[in-house]
Amino acid sequence: MIPTVPPRGASPAPVPGRPGTGRATWHRWANVPTLVWLLAIAVLSGIHRGVPAAGWLLTHLALLGAATNAIMVYSWHFAEALLRLPVPSRRALAARLALLNLGAAVAMAGVVGQMWPATVAGAAAIGAAAGWHGIALLLRVRRALPSRFASTLRYYLAACALLPLGAAAGALLALPGLEDAGDLHPRLLLAHESVNVLGWVGLSVLGTLVTLFPTMLRTRADDAAEPTSRRALWALLAGVGLAAVGALVGVRPLAAAGVLLYLSGVVVSAVPLARAVRSKPPVAFAPLSALASLLWLAGALVRLAWLCATASDWESLHVALADLTPALAAGFAAQVLLGALSYLLPVVFGGGPAVVRRRTDMLDGAAWFRVVLANGALALYLLPVPSTVRVSAAVAGLVALAAFLWLAGRAWFSRPRPEDQPRYPAGSGPIAVGASVRSRLGSGAVGLAVLLTAVVTGVAADPSVLPAAGGGSPVAAEAAGAAGADGGTGVVPTGHTTTVDVAMSGMRFVPDTVAVPAGDRLIIRLSNKDQTPHDLVLATGQDSGRVYPGQGGQLDAGVMAASVDGWCSVVGHKQMGMVFRVNVTGTAGPGAPQAGTMDMPGMQHAAASSAAAAPASPGASAGAHTPYPADLPPVPEGTTHKVTLTVRDTVTEVAPGVEQTLWTYNGTAPGPVLHGRVGDTFEVTLVNDASAGHSIDFHAGSLAPDGPMRTIDPGQQLTYTFRATQPGIWMYHCSTMPMSLHIANGMFGAVVIDPPDAPPVDHEFVLVQSEQYRGAAAADGAPGIADSAKIAAGAPDAVVFNGYPNQYDAAPLAVRAGERVRVWVLDAGPDRATSFHVVGAQFSAVWAEGAYRLAPGADGGQAGASQAMDLAPAQGGFVDLTFPQAGHYPFVSHYMVDAERGAHGVFEAGAAK
Repeated sequence: MIPTVPPRGASPAPVPGRPGTGRATWHRWANVPTLVWLLAIAVLSGIHRGVPAAGWLLTHLALLGAATNAIMVYSWHFAEALLRLPVPSRRALAARLALLNLGAAVAMAGVVGQMWPATVAGAAAIGAAAGWHGIALLLRVRRALPSRFASTLRYYLAACALLPLGAAAGALLALPGLEDAGDLHPRLLLAHESVNVLGWVGLSVLGTLVTLFPTMLRTRADDAAEPTSRRALWALLAGVGLAAVGALVGVRPLAAAGVLLYLSGVVVSAVPLARAVRSKPPVAFAPLSALASLLWLAGALVRLAWLCATASDWESLHVALADLTPALAAGFAAQVLLGALSYLLPVVFGGGPAVVRRRTDMLDGAAWFRVVLANGALALYLLPVPSTVRVSAAVAGLVALAAFLWLAGRAWFSRPRPEDQPRYPAGSGPIAVGASVRSRLGSGAVGLAVLLTAVVTGVAADPSVLPAAGGGSPVAAEAAGAAGADGGTGVVPTGHTTTVDVAMSGMRFVPDTVAVPAGDRLIIRLSNKDQTPHDLVLATGQDSGRVYPGQGGQLDAGVMAASVDGWCSVVGHKQMGMVFRVNVTGTAGPGAPQAGTMDMPGMQHAAASSAAAAPASPGASAGAHTPYPADLPPVPEGTTHKVTLTVRDTVTEVAPGVEQTLWTYNGTAPGPVLHGRVGDTFEVTLVNDASAGHSIDFHAGSLAPDGPMRTIDPGQQLTYTFRATQPGIWMYHCSTMPMSLHIANGMFGAVVIDPPDAPPVDHEFVLVQSEQYRGAAAADGAPGIADSAKIAAGAPDAVVFNGYPNQYDAAPLAVRAGERVRVWVLDAGPDRATSFHVVGAQFSAVWAEGAYRLAPGADGGQAGASQAMDLAPAQGGFVDLTFPQAGHYPFVSHYMVDAERGAHGVFEAGAAK
């Protein structure tokens, strides 16, 4: 057998004309990107809730980042060992790695940031790096003498030919609007996964394991390994091609046949590996991890073939594929990568037999514990368990990854020590042989104990799986079934599980009604096709947990005894139509118990509205309330105005003695007034420090809304730049759906752009009219948010100027008699119009929505008079007036019911100077 790496315990062979440490130094730095990508996976796993498309990103960090780097580094390393040619400069390989990593980073940033040109550029760089690598390998193969294990190099060449195709498919998948093009998106996705995962990653791994796996086991490769791998390659290539073509032409049975053909190639190539395992069972981490990865690959292929053959349509196949992604990315690719690195890093780092042996011992630390923990956590994650148990399983898997990174770091910085020679004598080999069967079993038992702890912790943290009166939890229902009781539900568990696939798309559940036989256990698999997070909760208390865009989730409804309602509990989404219904068939008829009357925290409906705080009396005193500043702020210096608007959940007094949890820009509702002139540029940084996704829409600018007005998740920020080309008072507001709720809950403000021809005035004020729809307190007693049911019914509790009823009655706006006053008025709504009027005064000029309705005289004096300025929601303008004498001049909306609801204030005119 020609070894793919130097013999165990031997120093790396010197490169002609180079120091013997050259290869070790090269590999020390060539492996940095792989380890950095793995570290990024660990970090992102801890913060993924605040990162858009986190599930997609984790998958690509593993496959496109870590695995692809390792493939490029070690395919060249094995080519050097197999071909036995003089080693040229590795500068070209370093350039390919740099191009690959730059392309991967740009492509991932392009997808996450929805920048398609960046995605295309990144994919092009990845394809170019792979093509360049394949050509370099081919040139070396053609210069070398025949090699016994040349089939391994054929696997690498085939894989390099496939990656550019997969990268191109990935770029097309990110094309804006593709998800709306019927079933093209799921078909292209399956082709992309077939070419990249089964082709690029799968062929590279299977070709490498022909020689690497027996070396890990310290046994001789089977004599039939090389010819068997040659035959298997054709089946594998044909399988990738059939699967991809079947997906592209829309023939699922053809895709299924391709997957089965690929599976046959995997089985054929694994036969010599199975013989090696039979002759030398694995005990160390490297072969154990590699063996587990092959088992996950085979299982995932069986599942994929079944899905392709039985799925009702491409969309349902796409939804079902969500469960295969962890199996392929974590179970197969990540595991074989960690196993290979655990074996290869000590060898390629060199340093002599003693150092190699010590590094190997380090990376083999707690081998059985890590293997059991990683594979058990992944299996637990894929099972139909409550979301909190899945979270606990994910944390356990993250511990296994972090353990490898820690051990790899120790091995990285390990240096020769004097005591190594007596401890690791020459010829002893780098594999640890001192570990007893008892210690291995003990290590694996600890891994199982940690998994059990994860299950217990997850169950304890999920109220939906704990017994509760009337709760209908799945655990309680199944326990009752196991005991032969019906638990009071009148239904006997059938022992059968009904699984349904439900998509979240267009603020709807698709389908929004499912049927399940009485006594069946119901599993609902969810996939989020929207651009905002959703969840599914049932009236009986079960909760899927938050499902982020592009990700999947699962809800275990337990044994079904009665029909039940469900909804999305994200604020406002239920009112937008995200409701769900489980119809149980075979019940006792109309008199059977019906679930569905239970609301979740944060959802306010008509019944709950009666518990909302009563509207403040129009004459109530504002007391200690600090009025919103009504004076128009001055125009900042310069022509470019940089503004930061931070979105927060802010508990605010919205009326005397009434608090609500508002969503605010910079802590106030309305948000801050922005002031500029025609031609000024506004650079606005929106920062989301709130608990849900929000956005911003400036009416004062004219630009495509796709990017700057997009919804950003908590922890994110965006920059919104616009140029003020027209004068007026312009509304800004949150445009996240449901927009009525976001505006009603405080997310609005005004931008004033001075008309160049407006005459000067002595005072300028800004009054923004809006409505309050006060919601009931949350279940934990926290102040509620706006009531969506009241908004839909058009029944505000108050109509106010600048966010608080009657606040300028207690704190009048001060002016002087005889002075010219300009009042900018904006109707922010979301639904009520206004007719602005000042009692005891007449308007000398009225300017609204871009033009004068009543223009001032030639000298700026009065040419006529107006009594009111009417504005619909999102319209604005200004009135000019002069108060004839000292006194108090109320201002109101002359929709009198709204004035009585709080749209009322007072100008206090002092004596003229």
